[in-house]
Amino acid sequence: MATAVRTTEQHSADTAVADGAPAVRIDHVHKVFGRPGAAQAVLDDITLDVRPGEFVCLLGASGCGKSTLLNLVAGLDRPTAGTITVPGGGRPALMFQEHALFPWLTAGKNIELALRLRGVPRAERRPEAERLLSLVRLDGSYGKRVHELSGGMRQRVALARALAQDSNVLLMDEPFAALDAITRDVLHGELTRIWAETGVSVLFVTHNVREAVRLAERVVLLTSRPGRVAREWAVDIPQPRRIEDAAVAELSIEITEELRGEIRRHGQH
Repeated sequence: MATAVRTTEQHSADTAVADGAPAVRIDHVHKVFGRPGAAQAVLDDITLDVRPGEFVCLLGASGCGKSTLLNLVAGLDRPTAGTITVPGGGRPALMFQEHALFPWLTAGKNIELALRLRGVPRAERRPEAERLLSLVRLDGSYGKRVHELSGGMRQRVALARALAQDSNVLLMDEPFAALDAITRDVLHGELTRIWAETGVSVLFVTHNVREAVRLAERVVLLTSRPGRVAREWAVDIPQPRRIEDAAVAELSIEITEELRGEIRRHGQH
């Protein structure tokens, strides 16, 4: 097992982006929780690159380590062994299942907070917040409080706040799981549009196979705990896609069978 450990905040100048460099490099990463003698391996030898501008979905059963891996890439935790680097520098932007907006701030002020932390001058914050709200199709919502927004609108604000961090990498941890099917469908389309417009690299965690196939250029299936890369699929279906498209359904069935097999194998251990 490798022993070098570097998180996104610890990479050095020699990892600067070069032609062909990945947006995220995960190299032989292991993660173990617990004390010696009672330790539990969550991730085992994960190696994965995300190319600049690529949309990758991490898929797997509950507890397979998807969110743990995302937290490691975000720099919220450190791998037990292996390296994670973001050659472009800076911390990836992170969006959770819960919107995590501050209820005492307006939609615009929530976004401005991220801009302030990024060092954007005061005079530029409101115009930039309004631009980002327009990008997520919430024009005119700058002054609205969180309680005035629907669940889908709150997630749009959360997405705008993540984009306000101006990162080349966007990490998304089941951001639409709590939404109803219609709202989720709308936001799938919006996210695909924003990804195409911004060119950001996306690493998206989900346990919903059809969601993964609808959104991603590449789907990566993790085994049940400990999480390992079991298989990858390139999704060559042209965008825009619909979740009910025949090609989406066909690939989803194939991936679902693989996922069921992983769950069965885990149950036999």
